[in-house]
Amino acid sequence: ANGAIMQPISSSIHRRDAVLMGVEIERKFLVREDFHPDAAGTPIAQGYLSRDPARTVRVRIAGERAYLTIKGKNVGAARAEFEYEIPAADARELLALCDAPLVEKTRYRLPYAGHLWEVDIFHGANAGLCVAEVELGDEQEKIDLPQWITREVTGEKRYYNSSLIAHPYILWTAEERGVHPLRSVDK
Repeated sequence: ANGAIMQPISSSIHRRDAVLMGVEIERKFLVREDFHPDAAGTPIAQGYLSRDPARTVRVRIAGERAYLTIKGKNVGAARAEFEYEIPAADARELLALCDAPLVEKTRYRLPYAGHLWEVDIFHGANAGLCVAEVELGDEQEKIDLPQWITREVTGEKRYYNSSLIAHPYILWTAEERGVHPLRSVDK
């Protein structure tokens, strides 16, 4: 309200000689049920002011910090993303305006083979779901997969956090959960 312009805090992505501001390139994977992180996690509560796939608007409280994030439509593993830190008190008020249930999870940041993996263990209406994401500099970038990865779910809409509000994991059928022996991912 003081007229200051908020600057996005999302990282820029370097591709060849260009710098693309506000572009997120990430791949998403399911995690083995027996995965137990040995690092400290950050509790996260988040909700959505807009779940329109062309433009989602997310409010998130992560630990003691809070963020407002605007994301564009996915194009493969990439999409526009702009994230702004906001006061936690504002975030709590904005979360009250979001669709229920909120997405509750604990995030673990784990380095592996030159990449930082974010592993989310979900709680509440999405208890039982565990997903890992890795951000990339380029959609064709090769990555080594940790042994706790089962299969890739990049682009599968039911695994989008915004989709978990409309259809929480605890309501998924066995078929939706893909209940079957663990499958490996092509490296």
